[in-house]
Amino acid sequence: MIDLTRTERTVLGVLIGACILLAGLVGTGVLSASYLFYLLALGGMYVLLTVGLNVQWGYVGLINFSVAAFFGIGAYSVALVTSPRSPLELELHPIFGLLAAIVVTVVIALLIAIPTLRLREDYLAIATLGLAEVVRLIVLNEQWLTRGSAGVPGIPRVTEWMPLAWVPFDSANFRNFLLVVGLVALVFLIVRRIHRSPWGRVLRTIRADEDLAKALGKNTYRRKMEAFVIGSVIMALAGVFYAHLNLFLGPGDLDPINTFYVWIAVIVGGSGSDRGAIIGGVVIVAILEGTRGLVAVVPADVSVGPLRLLLVGALIVLVVRFRSQGILPPQRELIWPGTDRRASASTDGGEDRE
Repeated sequence: MIDLTRTERTVLGVLIGACILLAGLVGTGVLSASYLFYLLALGGMYVLLTVGLNVQWGYVGLINFSVAAFFGIGAYSVALVTSPRSPLELELHPIFGLLAAIVVTVVIALLIAIPTLRLREDYLAIATLGLAEVVRLIVLNEQWLTRGSAGVPGIPRVTEWMPLAWVPFDSANFRNFLLVVGLVALVFLIVRRIHRSPWGRVLRTIRADEDLAKALGKNTYRRKMEAFVIGSVIMALAGVFYAHLNLFLGPGDLDPINTFYVWIAVIVGGSGSDRGAIIGGVVIVAILEGTRGLVAVVPADVSVGPLRLLLVGALIVLVVRFRSQGILPPQRELIWPGTDRRASASTDGGEDRE
């Protein structure tokens, strides 16, 4: 029998209630099944972004303000390589787009990290903030490469091969939903494994006290470099999925505010928590997409955009006030299955149990 804390039972109950509500909306025709699966696929994309940032900030304490940039690098790499209407006119198989996205992301991440990770942490923050603006301006202005504000259309789907005749609502969005579920599950299992590994323990030591890690003989520069590259590749993977989900890319998809949303997702879920990264990504998408219905209830002269940001800000305040460690803090991830149950209870915190 799974021993859940009070918070975990609450989160599980909220998720079950949300599923019942969504099923009711689809059953009554208020929400179409195809659009629901599109929203769920979009949520999976945000989960990937949150997991990538969690590897950098949650594991080792690296401040990365270029989430939107690495997302855009992955998305535009696959779009330029696979789309027949891209300026490169390569029209290669999507697998080559994925490989191109990974290679370009690794190169750029190394170019940013190599000169900055030996310095104080704020230098990395400044460098990544500059990278985000540089990538956005290149996408917007270099028409010979990215088509500028016209965007890149004609990105191929990658889910046509999935035989789904056994479901009554077979659609491209449902296929995309299954694909992102597989991607999230794969990435989650990988980061959960490395989080519990000796490599993950070194990262947590670096975040807590880098001088102590150095005194123990650990190469902190190399470990931080590895974490930064791995997190950036996961963000690029989210961009690759988004390109095949949306089938069109434009400079607006690299809006810097998306970096802010991903940071909030990490904080809300719990910095350093693998499960928290998933919950945080889902919560942010629920707020951003669920508040679109405000258009129908607010006066016509009231802008909905600021109201949505207000809800995100209110969520931050509530979490910081009542749950400063996040909804699902990382203690349970650090315990191997089968270890002493009393150790698990002590790391979860006595105040969190009934």
